[in-house]
Amino acid sequence: MMAPPAWTVRPLETHADMAQVEDVQGQVWPGSERELVPAHLLLTAAHNGGIVLGAFEGGSLVGFVFGFLGTDASSPDRVAMARLKHCSHMLGVRPDRQGLGLGFALKVAQREAVVRQGIRLITWTYDPLLSRNAHLNIRRLGAVCRVYIRNAYGEMQDTLNSGLPSDRFQVDWWVTSNRVAARLDSARPPLDLAHYLSAGVPQLNAASLGPDDLPRPSETPLPPQGNLAMVEVPADFGTLKARDEGLARAWRDHARSVFERAFASGYLVTDFVHLKGERIPRSFYLLSHGEGTLG
Repeated sequence: MMAPPAWTVRPLETHADMAQVEDVQGQVWPGSERELVPAHLLLTAAHNGGIVLGAFEGGSLVGFVFGFLGTDASSPDRVAMARLKHCSHMLGVRPDRQGLGLGFALKVAQREAVVRQGIRLITWTYDPLLSRNAHLNIRRLGAVCRVYIRNAYGEMQDTLNSGLPSDRFQVDWWVTSNRVAARLDSARPPLDLAHYLSAGVPQLNAASLGPDDLPRPSETPLPPQGNLAMVEVPADFGTLKARDEGLARAWRDHARSVFERAFASGYLVTDFVHLKGERIPRSFYLLSHGEGTLG
């Protein structure tokens, strides 16, 4: 899938480019002026092995992705070049352009740039309770996750993240793998929730709806067993948090417990499904056991 003709994705290399990135950051994460990546740091990274790409409509920047070279600490036994990875730190799309496929286009362009550098692995973090990000990262791009980081960035001030611990998934995107190529090419449609349910995949935490139609986390989640398991998360965590921050915190604590136990037992996240047909949409992660690095 390529960016529509109205978009131009290109490397960002000048101070003027990076000033536009600062502006988009402020629109995506309002109230976070102290946490913005400044233009001078973006420029330094871009000129020293990092990658900063921007999507433009005309002369206006509408989205960007930024990352830099790092090492894969989880693989100390690999030779030096194989331990290199690209750490993708930020992906931002202007609020009035979200939901159009720009994030996907930017990640595809990032993958192409990283492959040209001879690197196989890209990692990044995201909030596991954000279904839209899970759909992009896990479902469409084919990233996997086996690492849960508690309060990864400490207390954050922007309106999207304030008030809750900044827990994150750290995902692995093995950009030269057959798995990723198949997801990007859409050569084989991914399985939907009905397939998993018909196969008898157990659900570890059946959520329940309260009188306000907000999902409540299960009080007694099951431990994972067998090869596959499903974990439910709120379909619209942003709205849930805005309406009931206490319930949002309960979901944060619940997800932390469920995923940490599953990862410690050798499971990893390999898929994400979103069910729109019901009156209240629902979202589920698929956990698989023993799939190795998938790299």
